[in-house]
Amino acid sequence: MEEYSNHIPPWRKYSLNISEAAEYYGIGEKRLRQIAYEHQGEDFVLEIGSHIRFKRKRFEEFLDSINGI
Repeated sequence: MEEYSNHIPPWRKYSLNISEAAEYYGIGEKRLRQIAYEHQGEDFVLEIGSHIRFKRKRFEEFLDSINGI
């Protein structure tokens, strides 16, 4: 029997959690947490309680605008 999967690929999601972003962008989770901490209040960081998510398109724009991480 075939299982129904409700999986949404990362490139179609509005925001990514730390582990999804690490896998998608190839950046370590520790570094992503540091980026979120250093850029609190920026448009690409979304804080939901104690959870950090990155707005995918806006974070990609941020990555495109910098020379190194």
